[in-house]
Amino acid sequence: MPDTHAAADPRDLLADLIARARAKGADTADAVLFEGTSLSLSQRLGKPERLERSEGRDLGLRVFVGRRQAVVSTTDQRPALLEEMVERAVAMARAVPEDPFCGIADPDAIATGPTPDLDAEDPVEPAAEALIERTKAAEAAALAVAGVTNSEGAEAGWSRSAVWMAASNGFVGGYAATRHSVSVSVIAGAGTAMEVDYDFDTTVHGADLDDPEALGRRAGERAVRALNPRRVPTTKVPVILDPRVSRGLLSSFAGAVNAASIARGVSFLKDRMGQRVFAPGITIVDDPFLARGLRSKPFDGEGVRPRRRAVIEDGVLTTWFVDLRAGRQLGIPTTGHASRGTGGPPSPAPTNLWLEPGPRSPEAMIRDVGTGFYVTKLLGHGANVVTGDYSRGAAGFWIENGEIAYPVAELTIAGNLKDMFATLESASDLRIRFGMDAPTVLLQGMTVAGS
Repeated sequence: MPDTHAAADPRDLLADLIARARAKGADTADAVLFEGTSLSLSQRLGKPERLERSEGRDLGLRVFVGRRQAVVSTTDQRPALLEEMVERAVAMARAVPEDPFCGIADPDAIATGPTPDLDAEDPVEPAAEALIERTKAAEAAALAVAGVTNSEGAEAGWSRSAVWMAASNGFVGGYAATRHSVSVSVIAGAGTAMEVDYDFDTTVHGADLDDPEALGRRAGERAVRALNPRRVPTTKVPVILDPRVSRGLLSSFAGAVNAASIARGVSFLKDRMGQRVFAPGITIVDDPFLARGLRSKPFDGEGVRPRRRAVIEDGVLTTWFVDLRAGRQLGIPTTGHASRGTGGPPSPAPTNLWLEPGPRSPEAMIRDVGTGFYVTKLLGHGANVVTGDYSRGAAGFWIENGEIAYPVAELTIAGNLKDMFATLESASDLRIRFGMDAPTVLLQGMTVAGS
């Protein structure tokens, strides 16, 4: 088990909390402890603006009295307050209505045996000077790009979090994870002809971070390329999504296959299990054990061992994201996708989710569409997982004669996720970095609303 940098063993704290709850009348209980340390720095135009370090512990207790449950949390773990917390939780559970689907995992369903090696913790904590150097390098490189006129600032950060969980079914487990990050945002042009763009990276290990100078150059070049955008008439053309925005489709897909939504009947994919949802050849993978993955974990928020799954295999929907409660509603087992905080009960969520790459390069896609819209920015939240209707503000570049021709902005792309998924083609440039990743994707027959 990882060292949580705490004076007392977290396992003892959680076991004591559960024992107190049982003694006060709870039939079953589980508890989670989140411990975190973070360091962050920001600068603008070469001058540091903020340097912060924070540490905290957040404790959550969930108790069950029959089929009634209550959740309480606290950041103050003094013994007297913990006793009050337990009493309050049990009293609340006795007062709330019954939920026939709530409850912890059966003992034979909990994660046991060796913990997978996730390589999720970088043993090196960077000094503040290292973060300063990252922000300086990123911002300076961005400002050095011809046409960049100002900066919105650069940031760098590091964090370490430890998660511990125990339950009255015998489960106990813990793991730690680290994050390193760097970002920069700059402005190109002047007056009414200005464009803002950015770049960022987040990794588990500092050694895997993109070079800050290269990251800064990309941010500056993107801002300059977007200057003097045009509008185009409303039309229906192929749309190509840059990887920066294509992973948003995965977020919409994840919401549509969330078993809680399926159980409520509020997903456009509620009746599509075992059917073709995407084009043949499309595969979407969810992997909780990805080494150095930003969402990797050895167990889910209910102490269940997850596993790698092809959620979409050759275009066919094979599974939902299921936690215990939604599984009981649907009459199916959990898939180990429970996500958990301290202030509420678990709910389903993906782990490391990505769209597998296809055979064609992005350049080949652009060349072959002839005329189309290459999208680099999306605005708003216009995906409706109940109906599948999709409408987002967009900016990027117009494609003419198979080449990037000029920047465009103030457009809207619209369609329906059912049709978009059915025609989606993935390019060959997948880079798994952010916990939800997709390569460049091609969507056929989208409506582009402009002037």
